Amino acid sequence: MKIMDFLSPEAVIVNLKATDKKAAIVELVETLKTTKDVKNTEEIIDVVLEREKLGSTGIGQGVAIPHGKTDVLDEQVGVLGISHKGIEFNSLDGEPVNIIFLLVGPLEASGQHLKALSKISRLFKDKFLRQAIREASTAEVVVKIIQQEDAY
Repeated sequence: MKIMDFLSPEAVIVNLKATDKKAAIVELVETLKTTKDVKNTEEIIDVVLEREKLGSTGIGQGVAIPHGKTDVLDEQVGVLGISHKGIEFNSLDGEPVNIIFLLVGPLEASGQHLKALSKISRLFKDKFLRQAIREASTAEVVVKIIQQEDAY
């Protein structure tokens, strides 16, 4: 499994406008309307926010991976957003996040969902990769960085 299997280049936002956790999740999910023709974004937003109530998906080092599963999707999809100002996400390390990778998938794809979450978290363990993504000026640059890492 490669990250670009569930992250389309159009679903990379290099300048998130949101300034708080809920607004960031809404902005990322709303991107699915145009990138994946998802109609029921309200359901997806609710699922992701419910998951956040269980515990923050801010994994530390400026990264959050909000996620959830829903019956309104037929395939696993991701959206990557970069906030230059940083967003308070109640992260494990108490730091704001700059990189938010939202992942949502169908209810029946639990195994695939866990594999994707694992792949994403491994990707962002590399501090040089995190820095390169934070500094990327275009979505194309971000996609190239991820594709290079996906090759391994």
